[in-house]
Amino acid sequence: MTQGINEAPVTAWLADHIDGVQAPFTFELISGGRSNLTFKVTDAAGRRLVLRRPPMSHVLPTAHDMGREYRIISALAPTPVPVAPALGYCDDDAVNERPFYVMDFVDGFILRGVAEGEAALDEPTRRVAGEDLVDVLAAIHQVDVDAVGLGSLARHDGYIERQLRRWHGQFQQSQQAAREIGVYRPVPLVDEVHALLAEQVPQQNGTAIVHGDYRIDNTVISPDGRVQAVLDWELCTLGDALADVGTLLSYWHDQAVAEMGESSAGLPGGQLAATALPGFPSRAEVAERYAARSGRDLSGIGYYVAFAYWKLACILEGVFVRYAANAMSADRGAADALAPGVEERARRALEALRG
Repeated sequence: MTQGINEAPVTAWLADHIDGVQAPFTFELISGGRSNLTFKVTDAAGRRLVLRRPPMSHVLPTAHDMGREYRIISALAPTPVPVAPALGYCDDDAVNERPFYVMDFVDGFILRGVAEGEAALDEPTRRVAGEDLVDVLAAIHQVDVDAVGLGSLARHDGYIERQLRRWHGQFQQSQQAAREIGVYRPVPLVDEVHALLAEQVPQQNGTAIVHGDYRIDNTVISPDGRVQAVLDWELCTLGDALADVGTLLSYWHDQAVAEMGESSAGLPGGQLAATALPGFPSRAEVAERYAARSGRDLSGIGYYVAFAYWKLACILEGVFVRYAANAMSADRGAADALAPGVEERARRALEALRG
């Protein structure tokens, strides 16, 4: 039995709603996610699918909207943005307790860290992968939201203001949940950085699809370094494209970071991203390539890097609470390792704001 999957009703739903599949199915939790649960589903003929569902418990309001994520990847299918083909969406909680959706499995590498990147790609191919990541991000931001049916996905203006309200509210809710289960510890720096960000909101220039969590390990990379699919669209909305650039840069550990030592990476356990390997572009090269491909002015990108770190602090607080409450299906002993990451991200946000 696989935790998070009610195998009999899910099997029946798959057989009824997904063309060409053959029961029985096997279900395997795909490691790496700390939010929605992602399962590899294999049918009797060996065909592979992916099923996405929310965490087991402690789900905050407005979070983990499976229908929204399914809508987005379905709308992007005919565009130049590479996404996994969307196959079906179930909003009947009687099937698996929470809504879920199913997409095709996309072959390739998910580069979660240096070890995976070193094993998968040689140095010249890493350069290709880094540049293609930037080009795909520019392609996402060039999509005409009205033409693909996503114009009503969210408000078009006031993106940063909306995001500051949303994530600060979710941080406060997570802190309250931490009190209720006895794991509360104050993190005042998150509130302090929120106030500073709110005072310095830049003017939004246009409206684009914002992925919300764009980084190398949220993509599938082919052996030749091309992006085969962009994954994890749960934070996607409409707004300021530069927020995605800030996110990408905040996760982009380059050779300079690697040479400073693992503790400088700012990830739990000092883990370095695959982009720290030789061959990947530097942070400066990533920013320069995006500016060239998109035509956008990145002179104020420091604010968006700060916002990305701060948002991640808010998200990690929710992840910490879910782990502490044993809401996730795996790695239940990780809560203590996650807790310091909240203040660490807030500190990095403050550093980015100060330049």
